[in-house]
Amino acid sequence: MPLVIALDIGGTFTDLVAFDLAEGTVRQAKSSTTPYDLGVGIRNTLGKSDLAIADAETFVHGSTVAINTAIERTGADTVLLVTRGMRDVYQIGRGSRPESYNLFFNRPRPYVRRRATFEVVERLNAAGEVVTALDEQGTKAIAQRLAANGCAAVAVCFLHSWANPGHEAAVGEIIGEAAPGAFCSLSHEILREYREYERMSTTVLNAYVGPKVSAYIEDLEALLDTEGFGGQFLIMQSNGGSMSPGTAKRIPVATMESGPVGGIIAAAEISRPLGHANVIAFDMGGTTAKVSLVRDNRPDIAQGYFVGGPAQGHPVMYPVVDIVEVGAGGGSIAWLDEVGALKVGPLSAGGHPGPVCYGQGGDSPTVTDANAVLGRLVADRFLGGEMPLDVEAARRAIDSQIARPLGMSVGEAALGILRIAIAEMSLAVRSVSVGRGHDPRDFAMVAFGGAGPLHAAEIARELHIPSIIIPRLPGHFSAFGMLLADLRHDYVRTYYRPLADSDFDEIEAIFADLIAEGTEVLRAEGVIEADMAFQRTLDMRYTGQEFPIQTPIDGPSLAARKIDLLRRAFDSIHDRRFGHQASDEPVEIVNLRLTATGRRKRVALPEIGASGEAALIGRRPVVYGDAAHPVSAGIYERERLAAGATLTGPATVVEYASTTVLLEGDHLTVMPGGDLMIRIGGGDGA
Repeated sequence: MPLVIALDIGGTFTDLVAFDLAEGTVRQAKSSTTPYDLGVGIRNTLGKSDLAIADAETFVHGSTVAINTAIERTGADTVLLVTRGMRDVYQIGRGSRPESYNLFFNRPRPYVRRRATFEVVERLNAAGEVVTALDEQGTKAIAQRLAANGCAAVAVCFLHSWANPGHEAAVGEIIGEAAPGAFCSLSHEILREYREYERMSTTVLNAYVGPKVSAYIEDLEALLDTEGFGGQFLIMQSNGGSMSPGTAKRIPVATMESGPVGGIIAAAEISRPLGHANVIAFDMGGTTAKVSLVRDNRPDIAQGYFVGGPAQGHPVMYPVVDIVEVGAGGGSIAWLDEVGALKVGPLSAGGHPGPVCYGQGGDSPTVTDANAVLGRLVADRFLGGEMPLDVEAARRAIDSQIARPLGMSVGEAALGILRIAIAEMSLAVRSVSVGRGHDPRDFAMVAFGGAGPLHAAEIARELHIPSIIIPRLPGHFSAFGMLLADLRHDYVRTYYRPLADSDFDEIEAIFADLIAEGTEVLRAEGVIEADMAFQRTLDMRYTGQEFPIQTPIDGPSLAARKIDLLRRAFDSIHDRRFGHQASDEPVEIVNLRLTATGRRKRVALPEIGASGEAALIGRRPVVYGDAAHPVSAGIYERERLAAGATLTGPATVVEYASTTVLLEGDHLTVMPGGDLMIRIGGGDGA
């Protein structure tokens, strides 16, 4: 049986999707995430799927181990080696103050203390020329000191090493000899790009999470070996691609957002055949809600982000699918602050103990509890009946902790919890659309995650989004997206020149080096050259600007030295993004980027056929807008909905790992591929 399996470990649930390449059939399984031992959730999903992993030819995995290690600050004690005179760069950071009027604003607390930062005698200039030779004896003394103290992780970031990595490479060899057990992170092996503080922060984070992520991957490899797996094992990256475990253990910072990006990749793929090039991907799970913009069926990729938020987080200069995340998931806890105001999140009940209605010992009311009390979740159908919900326990928790203190009925309190959660998620959708100059009315929303289809209709109404797509396997959509992800590696080299004075022979030589490096890595991951693709990009900006814009370029245009073509392409992208261009201003190149892709065999779900069973399985009272007046809503089983079937809200569509809610006037059509297309309020969305 030729199987490909994807497993996604989220904050609340662990999801597994298995696809039989020969028969085109899909199996899915879900189990509570077990933070104390992630392997338990993995074994549970494998057991529920009733599959032998030894039969799989590919196993793709994404998890939150790296990001959780950084946020919870449970990584390794890390030492930082810097150029003499640069000891305080990491401590000082940038001089900007993101929150100017916040009296309680604090700068990020470094992962490496100042006393754990050591200066190495060496110096390069910006051209990569040696100004001060590396003091090898002094470096060996530092390395021996680190080894004697049992150092677990070392980050090395020298001034201008992006231009010449020689000194860093030499220090890496010295550390490897003196302290072979230490995880050593060299900045030039992660990215060769200027901006000293951001490069240093990225290198430190890579070292900080490295031992824990490496140990986790090794444990997972051992588990797979025990189960008899002998196929290809891949790890999801933050950039939407996958990579080998060896690469992941060397650059674990690339896996920071490996869990959520699979769903964004899948949203871009499934929206294409439905005729939607521009969609808003909305993923609501048990812990958080995540939103990302997809334009021209391509996810937006950011070249950097902040672990812990843009105000007080740590910069990571590594490509990542651009995701906005808010603490409003199904497990987000509702609470009253010191003045009695109702709040929702960001604290989550997680998978254990979880919401009160799960019956696992949780005692704090959550968004899921509010949905259960209002009748929007069908208690005996939750997780296909595997986890019946205790609605009365949820009602008692909301009553005692929210309703009575506020002098409200339980229904009013539950509606209030949902309205606050909807408002927070709507702001996230607004930030990636309106906040970036896009009209949400020009987009469809792809809603997934266990709780995404449950809340999508209300969010769409808030922002006048005309249509919603509920894909197949919405509760496992991030795991499914991992099966669609190609192998991908991103490379960057700073090349700072005015466009008019650029040496195209030098640019071609740099790209040739990057292509050779990418080819070597992909070949080691089992990709044949026919399946390799390389995208060249120039980071360009008007002279005097701070941040560049990525401008794609093909090989023939580069070889032909078509400066005017490059200039027009940059002006056009600038005009689309900012609404203006300065065609008379000089332009400069800042960085050269290369994306190396290894194409994987595509997974395509078969079209659904007609069903001989009635999809309507009952009716029940559901509270939508007025707690005192529930509305009778039909309950439909998604597996029984045939292609071409239509429904009009109010209605509830249940399936194994998710529930879709249609409000009054919403019109649903089942597409041939099995996706649900919803026109909001009977509007013109297609």
